Amino acid sequence: MTSEVDPLLSKVEAAVSAQKITSSAAENIKIWLTEPRYASYASQVADHIQAEKWQALDDAFWTVIPFGTGGRRGRMYPIGSNAINERTIGESAQGLASYINDNVEGPLSCGIAYDTRHRSREFAELCARIMVANGFKVYFLDDYRSTPELSFLVRYKRCSCGIMVTASHNPPSDNAVKVYWSTGGQVLPPHDKAIIDRVMNVEELPLDVVFSEAVGKGSIEICTDEVDLAFIENVKGQRFSGPRDLKLIYSPLHGVGASAVIPALQADGFADVEVFGPHAEPNGDFPNVPGHVSNPENPQVFDAIIERAKETGAEFVLATDPDCDRVGCAAPVTMDLKGEWRTFTGNQIAALLCDFVLSKKKAGVGVEADNYVVKTLVTTEMVRRIADSYGVKTFGNLQVGFKYIGGTMDEEGPDNFLFGCEESHGYLVGQYARDKDAAVASMLLCELAADCKANGQSLHEKLESLWWQYGYHAEHLLNQKMEGSEGMANMKKLMAKFREQPPTSLDGMALQRVRDYKNNVIVTPDGKQAPLDGPPGDMVILDLAEGNYVAVRPSGTEPKVKFYMFTYVEPEQLSLLDMAKSAMQERINALETELKAYAAAI
Repeated sequence: MTSEVDPLLSKVEAAVSAQKITSSAAENIKIWLTEPRYASYASQVADHIQAEKWQALDDAFWTVIPFGTGGRRGRMYPIGSNAINERTIGESAQGLASYINDNVEGPLSCGIAYDTRHRSREFAELCARIMVANGFKVYFLDDYRSTPELSFLVRYKRCSCGIMVTASHNPPSDNAVKVYWSTGGQVLPPHDKAIIDRVMNVEELPLDVVFSEAVGKGSIEICTDEVDLAFIENVKGQRFSGPRDLKLIYSPLHGVGASAVIPALQADGFADVEVFGPHAEPNGDFPNVPGHVSNPENPQVFDAIIERAKETGAEFVLATDPDCDRVGCAAPVTMDLKGEWRTFTGNQIAALLCDFVLSKKKAGVGVEADNYVVKTLVTTEMVRRIADSYGVKTFGNLQVGFKYIGGTMDEEGPDNFLFGCEESHGYLVGQYARDKDAAVASMLLCELAADCKANGQSLHEKLESLWWQYGYHAEHLLNQKMEGSEGMANMKKLMAKFREQPPTSLDGMALQRVRDYKNNVIVTPDGKQAPLDGPPGDMVILDLAEGNYVAVRPSGTEPKVKFYMFTYVEPEQLSLLDMAKSAMQERINALETELKAYAAAI
């Protein structure tokens, strides 16, 4: 065997010398060629080397795919430590099982679900087999189901952990596993790092369990119908009284959403709901979505749905991402259904839902000082200002990732939790889950839209009324793609530059301070430092004029750096809303131009 491998390793070393692949890729290739645990993949690796597929090899091997904000996510490829394949999925399940076996007392169980992506069902069965081989009972949702329903399943069946096979809104090439703790929330530190340590040291995968035989023995329990009913009942439990006269169109964007959103809307009394035909088919290629990326953050996703709404006289449209944990929406700007329609940003939806939930709670059971809402650091401060006006607390000093919102619910007590939100279109009301849920958010958005209609007001006009009350807030997200090993190196350089040589001003606004969450310090332009009370993470916030700031962080799930821009005009300074909108759009345009130039100069 050594004689066969040596020439291959020599070719790999030569490729490193010729800068065709990185040294880190070469190290991982050697592991997959020589270690017994990867023996079944060695021939495929060898074929790639012989064919000199260096770019494919570098992409697949330059690192070991990590746990990010949403789990272990990446491009599917048959081989590679930086790809989603049978081995990396299997390692993820085995690492999770090993860690829980050593740290949690039995009996042990795991909930598993999957979405409509390519190979999702296959990967879900693989995870189930591995968990059973490690002594776990598996509760399995035997059809396309939503991520929040998996979170609910973990809590409902009191599982030790959960696995959701999905890559959320990523392109069709990707897949992933999201790993859940017994709380129903995604795995938090220090468990995430401890699990990845186990993953890195997985030797052989226990693949002897046959899925159908495990079902027959009861080691895998198919519980889809039972959990569906309980899940929808809990979503319905978050409803508020009010009108239900609303004609709407819903799109699952080729994902799982029809299994959750439609039953929730029906249970809440919304009878006039059309599922948008071109997006109805569960299909991992997302064929009828612009760019084949089913992301409700993208306004273009709604163009065809809005045209259908104008044809049919629908008053509101909704769309959820493939695993139905995030939702976007669009509505007419005025009460004229044939006139202009606009989508809402994730931050705008957060503000609308926050005010709606708190106003309904106040009018019903009332709100108390111990009640609270939760948001992340990169979610609009308008949510905090709304919560302040209702006399409830806001926990907003959180890194990106709904898992931190779920963790805060458990730390502070879920009985006092009213609303959780993040800027990327994720929302939760209720205690039944510890992850964002597009079903409950869709239901409440429809209730809000029906309320507005009954009051002779469009949803956009409702948002404007909130701006008059709390000040005009405009936010914008710029994604700077940095793919591959070179991109990762550039991301690190860029983040270091923001810490060491931040811009002295942006759009004429002088830099007031830098909040460095990696080193937990506040740095002022004169070089003075002070401790930062904040959650550790690779993020920098540049504070500018009052209420204006920019947050910068590498994505935890995709190869890009994210620039979050926040602008604000205090309500006392609002004279004309249109003028404020125009001025803040100019500011955002200038911020984007200057940030792009700054990033290009690394």
